[in-house]
Amino acid sequence: MPISDSHPLETSLSRRDFLTRCATGAMALSSVVPAALAAKGQPMIPFGMSLYGMKSLDIDVALRACAEIGFDTVEWVANAGWATEPKNISSAERKRLASMLDSLGLRLHGLMENLSLLAKDDVLTANLDRLKDAAELGHALAPKRMPVIETTLGGKPEQWQEVKNLLADRLGAWAEVGKSSKAVIAIKAHVGGALHTPEDAAWLVKQVNSPWIKVTYDFSHFELRGYKLAESMALMIGQTRFIHIKDTNGGDAKKFQFILPGDGQTDYVEYLSLLKRHGYRDPVTIEVSGQVWNKKEYDPIAAAKHCYAKLAPAFAKAEVRDMKKA
Repeated sequence: MPISDSHPLETSLSRRDFLTRCATGAMALSSVVPAALAAKGQPMIPFGMSLYGMKSLDIDVALRACAEIGFDTVEWVANAGWATEPKNISSAERKRLASMLDSLGLRLHGLMENLSLLAKDDVLTANLDRLKDAAELGHALAPKRMPVIETTLGGKPEQWQEVKNLLADRLGAWAEVGKSSKAVIAIKAHVGGALHTPEDAAWLVKQVNSPWIKVTYDFSHFELRGYKLAESMALMIGQTRFIHIKDTNGGDAKKFQFILPGDGQTDYVEYLSLLKRHGYRDPVTIEVSGQVWNKKEYDPIAAAKHCYAKLAPAFAKAEVRDMKKA
């Protein structure tokens, strides 16, 4: 989630349990999904697609495309100005969409917001209401398991030392919203934000000390600052409840271009194997950067298919998702 535009871990499955679930855990899908998907088992680490890269599509078209391509989960976008922000989704539409997600066999794992903790007081108050609205939408769309709300925090890297304690204090109010709404809020370190390193993300969550404030891990932002994959993951994984994946063009923190995951240098077999070793069992979700989807030639469905084709073999090779039936 670019700054400018932008549950507790499950019990680890044994290899035998995983294979058994893959063989027996069929999902009920609608007729719009290829029949082969109906036999897909439950993955150890699900593969997700963020609807952030599908802004131009009608929500029904986007959801059907994600299911047909083969994704297990999706991330909703609740950002201001989007057709899918909570205020635009009526009670009847929420029920219809919840039923659609269920019939497609798609789990709604995340809700993207784009909020700042460094805004003026009136905006800070409004943002608390936005978090409550996002949580209410999440419970309606996924009544069996509340999605994680993930957001960046705003600001600029050079502000960190000046604002870090203020961010910690203000996150306390978010924690109260999370508690009352029963929604985990996962804050994201961004290469261009005040919060921009894995060490500082871990520090900030520790200061808040709430089960409702966790982190989103996105290696691309740390790669641009020279971090190694294993190093940055180890610093954050214990507090991670959401993961975005995308690649970079090899630039640095001051000059860079995000690109589609699978088109860069990230070793996703190593990535997924490390996650498995750390005991992470929540989805890994593709995020198409605004730097990509704002291009005139961008095709959201073609991009999703491209990413799936590039990365699905890595899930199989790392033995975290059964691709035989996908």
